[in-house]
Amino acid sequence: MAINAEYVGREYPAPEPYEVTRGKIREFAEAINDPNPVYVDPGAAKAAGYPDVIAPPTFPVILGMAGSAQAVADPDLGVDFSRVVHGDQSFHYTRPLHAGDVLTAVTRIADVRTLGGNGMLTLETVATAADGEHVVTAGMMLVVRA
Repeated sequence: MAINAEYVGREYPAPEPYEVTRGKIREFAEAINDPNPVYVDPGAAKAAGYPDVIAPPTFPVILGMAGSAQAVADPDLGVDFSRVVHGDQSFHYTRPLHAGDVLTAVTRIADVRTLGGNGMLTLETVATAADGEHVVTAGMMLVVRA
């Protein structure tokens, strides 16, 4: 079954705002084995000019998980998750994420296409702060193998 291209533009909001905490940032930094002190030490982060510890650049992948799961689980979209592999990831920041951010995330189906018989599904998650400020847009492309 091909991915339903009529779904381009459909949005999947996260069910609730995501609170970025020092603990979540530390856990992520440890999981990717990045010892940068601005991720775990508030003093080091403040000395570097940040209001608190900041998140590693790939942290926003977490923000898109709820919306991406909703999209892929939609039976009318036509994605067989057992055939999905990760194809690409991108992040476009307005500013770094830091502890204390409370972010609203909306994932949108940005593109659907076919390449070599494989389906290509591109999702974009836009994260905004409580005051409406854009913080980051995370892009993810999934390949649905033929």
